[in-house]
Parts: sequence; structure tokens; C-alpha cells
Amino acid sequence: MTESKELFLIDSNILVYAFEKEESIKKNKAKKLLDECVFGTREFAISNQNLAEFIFVVTRKGKLGVEEAKNLVIEITQFQGFKKINYDSNTIPIALSIMQDFKASFWDSLLAATMRENGIFNIYTENVKDFKMPWIKAVNPFNQ
Repeated sequence: MTESKELFLIDSNILVYAFEKEESIKKNKAKKLLDECVFGTREFAISNQNLAEFIFVVTRKGKLGVEEAKNLVIEITQFQGFKKINYDSNTIPIALSIMQDFKASFWDSLLAATMRENGIFNIYTENVKDFKMPWIKAVNPFNQ
């Protein structure tokens, strides 16, 4: 299977860049990546955790207003091109083990555990160093 056919999770930082108002090289690359999903050439996964982190970052840093961010999240959750994944209470102890084993943050460990539970082993993220778990292939789309 080629990289373009593998299912990738879209990390929150990719969403932040794709929807920020200011033009930048990272915004253009992130938007181009998401456009592949919008136009049906690829499917991506998104987790509720990513959406929550996206809301936190864009509203806290003043990149988007609360109403605008809320509308984007509604659009993303209703869009059929994204596979939606989430964790449950059983995921949390697994995340804690990952956190201990790989000396990762709890939130990155929770995302890694959620990915594994959902059979997703690839992530587009700017923070490749945060996903050093052996079952995850982390790709920084800004380096391509």
C-alpha cells in the first residue's frame, strides 16, 4: 500500500494551520492536504480529542472566534469524508501505560492509544517527535 492510500489521522496542529486566517506556507500545505479529503481523493481520520484541541488553540490564541470555530467543528463532524474516532474509559489506562513506556505526554499517549484501538497507524502532525511509538508512522506534511 502506498502512503497516499494509507489512512492517516489529522492532528490538531494541521487543523489549526488549515483554518487560520493569516496566509502562510503551512496554511497552504495543510489546506491542500485537507482538500484531498474534501474532494474525495483520500479519506482521513479525525478524533474528538483533535477537535477539542483545535477549539482550545484557535480560540485561546485568537486565531478564530468561538462561533467560527464552533461552526468549523460542526462542519468537520458532519463531513462524511472523515473517519471519526474516539476513546472511551478503557483507553485511559492503556494511554497511561504508553505514557510511562515511551515517556510521552498524557494527551499524545491518549491519541496514540485511540489510534491503535481504531486500527490507525499513521498521523500527519507537525510534532513528529511526540509520536515515537513503534506502531505509529508520524509524517510532517510541512517537510514534504
